[in-house]
Amino acid sequence: MEENQNIRIVIITGLSGAGKTAALRYFEDAGYYCIDNLPASLLTNLIDFFQERDRQINKIAVAIDLRSGFLFDEIYRTLDDLKKQNISYKTLYLEASKSEIVKRFALTRRKHPLVDDGDIISGIEKETEKLYHFRELSDAIIDTTSMTPKELKLEIAEKFMNPDEKSRLFQITVVSFGYKYGIPQESLDIVMDVRFLPNPFYIAGLKELDGTSDKVRDFVMSHEETLKFLRMFEKMLDFLIPNYIEEGKSYLGIGIGCTGGRHRSVVMSERLYEYLKLKGYSVKLFHRDIEKGED
Repeated sequence: MEENQNIRIVIITGLSGAGKTAALRYFEDAGYYCIDNLPASLLTNLIDFFQERDRQINKIAVAIDLRSGFLFDEIYRTLDDLKKQNISYKTLYLEASKSEIVKRFALTRRKHPLVDDGDIISGIEKETEKLYHFRELSDAIIDTTSMTPKELKLEIAEKFMNPDEKSRLFQITVVSFGYKYGIPQESLDIVMDVRFLPNPFYIAGLKELDGTSDKVRDFVMSHEETLKFLRMFEKMLDFLIPNYIEEGKSYLGIGIGCTGGRHRSVVMSERLYEYLKLKGYSVKLFHRDIEKGED
């Protein structure tokens, strides 16, 4: 029987306080449908639910751990069921040193799932023992003791994600604005001044429109300097963004400014947004000053 390629499964487990919640969040950012603290026996039901109803969900990441109590022991039967159905899955086990886990629980003031009497070291030891077999079966074991969140994200991306999923971990925000109202206070990494472009404000019939209108857009895009600028800026971003991702940067803010933030910056921001979306990046677009009047 051929392997079922219609759905991808990642099962996350490990010690409490080792970073499972953060790991699940990274998978969610990469486009996975994520569930925390899922009883192991329900995983195959979940897969059937999505496949039988032709839902557009083909990537699932679930955290299954000892919070579910005796239900956790069903995990091994569930893994056997997945193999029998030829459903491919990967397993991730997260751990950290006892001292680091104690420190993390102290900071969050949360109760360890296996501790009733306050002896957290005993709880960590019990959990380690109960999870030993699953740890031995895991595709990847990550020790988060000395890891920053960025380092954990990079490690998970390297071990489990394809290039498209990695790119979704990187969020881009494009903001159009007017210099007369000041540069946006948001975190901007790149600010481009497009006041050198021909201004629709001085063209009859365009002044009262904004950069989302076809007439203004056609006017701005009809000039050779506009096209040259876009080609050069896009080429620069093609170089920068993959290197930002490789370095571990998770956010890029791009500001595009003209005089009033109503015409030229809006057109350029819209074009840039479309370009980056076509490249497969996760992009948000904001026009800060489009309603404020003159350009």
